[in-house]
Amino acid sequence: MTWKAIVVGVDSSPEAAWAASFGAELAKTAGTSCHLVHAVRDVLTAFALAELPEQAQELSESHLTHAKDDVQHGLWGVVAPEIAEHLVIRPGRPTVVLKEIATTLDAGLIVLGGKHHTALERWFAGSTALNVARTTDVPLLVTGGNRGPIRRILAAVDQSYAAQPTIKTAERLATLLGAELRIVCAYEPLPILPDAPGYDVDSYYRMLDEHVQREVWPLVLHPKAEKVTRHGLALDVITREVAEWPADLVVVGSHGKGFVDRLLIGSVTERLLNQLPTSLLVVPAHVPVNVKAAEQSGARKTEPVFA
Repeated sequence: MTWKAIVVGVDSSPEAAWAASFGAELAKTAGTSCHLVHAVRDVLTAFALAELPEQAQELSESHLTHAKDDVQHGLWGVVAPEIAEHLVIRPGRPTVVLKEIATTLDAGLIVLGGKHHTALERWFAGSTALNVARTTDVPLLVTGGNRGPIRRILAAVDQSYAAQPTIKTAERLATLLGAELRIVCAYEPLPILPDAPGYDVDSYYRMLDEHVQREVWPLVLHPKAEKVTRHGLALDVITREVAEWPADLVVVGSHGKGFVDRLLIGSVTERLLNQLPTSLLVVPAHVPVNVKAAEQSGARKTEPVFA
């Protein structure tokens, strides 16, 4: 089983240093390469081109060198010197830079250090983890506050096409790390709408259970994986499982809704990233051809809960 390269987005923060350490150790275990990347907002060059065009190149190089020294100082003693020395510095937005380098290297994983932002900070400045999770085709792992080894992995799945890549990724990582694996499927209640006809609760949950038994659990190939179902809202179920089991890493699938959808209704994945109860691995789930065809023909969309 071969693993692709791992790309770690870093800055001078302690969270980034931990992410770099985690990514380097994971790459070593998987027998692959680890690449540290830092994106610099190149406002200095823009100013120089306008005011001091003859010194723009010199100022830009000095700016990048200073940024590299600053980040490498934060990584000193955390990762191997040969990894820190090859830190890549690129001007541009962090999301764009990370995606470009991940594409160039054909990376299999992007790692970022988790930071807690207030709602106001996310509104004005955004969050690199959120922005990458919304757009990346590469799995994204955001490290949480837990600094120990990953011994327990919780994969949260729904009843859609997102279940397969989520389960596959969680199983592969559990095998690599020798971690326990629990796969949980939340049976969410139907929303109660004014003036809407009632429904048979027992029949509804029986239908969900039959679907999971037939379509989801056969996807689980890990011989020691524990398969459980829980009743409740997905976010509540995941948060409770993380705390009570407890889990060192949560794996969820995401198919990437549009910005307006996220702005209005949010998502389980984004709420988990904001709260970050533990390290989180977001697996992009590509829409199968048959589902795309159904959506284009006007059929009812099938969307994963964890999107």
